[in-house]
Amino acid sequence: MTELDEATFDAAIAGDPLLVDFWAPWCRPCKALEPILEELPVAVARVNVDQEPGIASRYDVLSIPTVILFSGGEPQGSVVGMRPRAHFDRWLAEVLPAAE
Repeated sequence: MTELDEATFDAAIAGDPLLVDFWAPWCRPCKALEPILEELPVAVARVNVDQEPGIASRYDVLSIPTVILFSGGEPQGSVVGMRPRAHFDRWLAEVLPAAE
């Protein structure tokens, strides 16, 4: 999974749909969520909120894990907290019908 920072974030979210996982190494739910995100049919990257607090604050990320779907540089929706794979499948079908 690609790690994003201030230098790479804007370019990464500018194009095709990208799920961005806001996480931290000490967050157990974040670690549990990682394999679920890797199975989803959309590209995934992540931002370490401890190392990149500016990016997290830009998108009002107040708790982790928070997953935001970006397309064309704009947030399309978000999921906060640990959720099962089925939740992400339903959510993506709603916010990104082409992802099915």
